[in-house]
Amino acid sequence: MEENSNYQEKEPQQQKESSGKSFQGVKKGLIAGVLVGAAFIIGRYSTGVGSASVGSNAIITSEVSKKAESIQKVIDAYYLEEENVEDVKEGVYKGMVDALGDPYSVYFTKEEYDSFKESYTGEYCGIGASLLQDAETGIITIVKAFEGSPAKEAGLMTDDILYKVNEEEVTGQDLSEVVAKVKGLEDTTVKLTIVRDSEEIEMEVARKTISIPTVESEMLENNIGYILISEFDEVTTSQYAEAYNSLKSQGMKSLIVDLRNNPGGGLSVVAEILDSVLPEGMIVYHEDKNGYREEYKSDAEHQIDIPLVVLVNGNSASASEIFAGAVKDYGIGTLIGTKTFGKGVVQQMIDLGDGSAMKVTISKYFTPNGVCIHGTGIEPDIELEFDSESYKKDESDNQLKKAIEVLNGSKEQ
Repeated sequence: MEENSNYQEKEPQQQKESSGKSFQGVKKGLIAGVLVGAAFIIGRYSTGVGSASVGSNAIITSEVSKKAESIQKVIDAYYLEEENVEDVKEGVYKGMVDALGDPYSVYFTKEEYDSFKESYTGEYCGIGASLLQDAETGIITIVKAFEGSPAKEAGLMTDDILYKVNEEEVTGQDLSEVVAKVKGLEDTTVKLTIVRDSEEIEMEVARKTISIPTVESEMLENNIGYILISEFDEVTTSQYAEAYNSLKSQGMKSLIVDLRNNPGGGLSVVAEILDSVLPEGMIVYHEDKNGYREEYKSDAEHQIDIPLVVLVNGNSASASEIFAGAVKDYGIGTLIGTKTFGKGVVQQMIDLGDGSAMKVTISKYFTPNGVCIHGTGIEPDIELEFDSESYKKDESDNQLKKAIEVLNGSKEQ
């Protein structure tokens, strides 16, 4: 079972922002990541179309069918242009899910679902950038352009606003649709219009096969290991193990795990990694509306035996919060940064049998101490705002410096 971060969340319906409106506050109310992104499970309730039983709240009644027929008659009689029947059908399906009012429940067309499955493996054909969308404004921003990617080579930068794709404004559009427009065939290009410091910049970006590097690592001063996890993908478990073992072989005496701007990932992935960090016991559990509870536990075989710091911020969400919450509950490390995002619900990806799929919120997850952080987030042990001005000047990272200071202090005690 997977809780997947490698796809976008569906945002609430919003009106598009015109190019003349303010682009301030882009990260306020952040919901999701595109190529990185949310918390959910795949396949447990997979079913063919029409095979599931219909509950007492069924909306496809004779009354609804009659009204749909009336609307169709109006379209046939008066609509000026030619109707695209398939688009209308897909719109009906999307509308049923959108009307739930849940920003995490989404209907995926076959193309969108194929894109999801492709991106979750850690390899896809695109430009090599992570995207996030503001829940309130619908504004889409660049979180990261991966090293060596076409996005990086074209000059895309963190916090750039993705305003247009192939000259079509995408602000407020469903993130899955925007991702599909950015992706494409190998060796083709996509025209992007981004907004940076209130200035519109146009660029042609190549599309290549991208292998997402989800883990970066290096040895810092005083044998402090540093591991950055950008998302929890299928490939992340092996990448983390390789990074950890490499640092350990170099004489690592303490460790910093950087989860800042990590919007989530696979539940089984983060559980596997935490199994090598935590003592024996509960990692995380989730419960559905019927009280069904599923638990993930760590065994006694592995446990980190060196001082640990975890860096978090307001964009650390979902699986990142599972990691941070477990570390905090067990008291085996220090959280430094700002309060995490607060996404404590799990989605089920349901294959509808015709190539399409539906992602629906099915349960809440709880930290080892039974805390549901949905809507509240996790408070760090050491609250410290990121000094962006210093970083712009000389790439000085005050939160990372604090982590190093804390670990150096723990060695001296």
